Amino acid sequence: MAERNLLEELMELLQEPGRINWALADQLADHLSGPSEAIDPWLADEYLEIAQTARMRFTDATDLRVDHTLQPVLVDRKGWARLHLRSFGYMVESLADLKGGGEGPLDSLLQPLGAIMAGLHAGLLAGSLSCAFGSFDTGLPTARPLGFTFHIPAIERFASEYDLDPLQVRMWVALHEVAHEALLGLPWVRPYLIDLLGDLTPDLEFDLNLLPEWQDALTDPQLPVGNFDFGPTLFSGEIDEDRHEKLQAAMSMLEGYVTYLVGEASEGYLPDREEITSAWIEHLSARYEELESAGAFPKTTAATGGGTDFYYEVRERWGSEAVGKVWLSSKNLPTVQEIEDVTGWAARVLLDDSFTE
Repeated sequence: MAERNLLEELMELLQEPGRINWALADQLADHLSGPSEAIDPWLADEYLEIAQTARMRFTDATDLRVDHTLQPVLVDRKGWARLHLRSFGYMVESLADLKGGGEGPLDSLLQPLGAIMAGLHAGLLAGSLSCAFGSFDTGLPTARPLGFTFHIPAIERFASEYDLDPLQVRMWVALHEVAHEALLGLPWVRPYLIDLLGDLTPDLEFDLNLLPEWQDALTDPQLPVGNFDFGPTLFSGEIDEDRHEKLQAAMSMLEGYVTYLVGEASEGYLPDREEITSAWIEHLSARYEELESAGAFPKTTAATGGGTDFYYEVRERWGSEAVGKVWLSSKNLPTVQEIEDVTGWAARVLLDDSFTE
């Protein structure tokens, strides 16, 4: 069988309509996610039951509403990439309008390349992130609800690799998926995060000097499955520091609240929860080191749940009702500084409430 030449295929796709070349993105994500993996039907049935149990436990233990229309989605790595690809489109839309940092014929040629580069990055992002357990552990919100996603082969490998009870690991993942979707389901949360992520680099420019390196990567007949390191990024631009700081705080608080809520919902039910969480943090750290080195993962998200301690301290000082106030609106989210200064956050949010009630 002849080797694939992605550059030739790319040229065939140049006429694809739209601001993002989704056909190219599909092709790259499909390649990076590797071959399809079979899912045992008996195991699939167990995941469906666990998802329903997790939904009920979460609803009973917390005040957050869970969208009753969301259903479990069971996938392998390739299925995960296909499911999530277009949900991260907001991360690459700005690439379609890139300039080369100058004026003239060469710069004008970049306009039709914008859709191609956006498609390449969309495929790289989805393909590389497809090792995730679900949607909760990507560090990025999906553009729309996808259901409770279970990447079954990845979850089972994780349990085996760390010698964990697979039944508890499955429930742990299910509770995280339910909590994640419930929090993103608050009317303002998903749009707020996507707005911050989509406009981090308003002055992004295309670095023409690095184009030959990407061409070499695309024509490499040994293009690896499951990993794709293009080398230096093709883009340059200043990050909006104000947005970046707000994003770091918001993602830390979102991931921290998911961990907090899972703790509430699994109390007395998952005896190995702390052990599973510690193993997951170790696993996640190694995964994102690989993704960052490949230029696939934006270094602007927390993806570690570091805000959990904030919620426990708020609860200890002012009670569970105060914890719930964090997510009433974006204005109630703590700043990066307030995450380490709970009293400062309380003075701004809780004290203001006492005067307005």
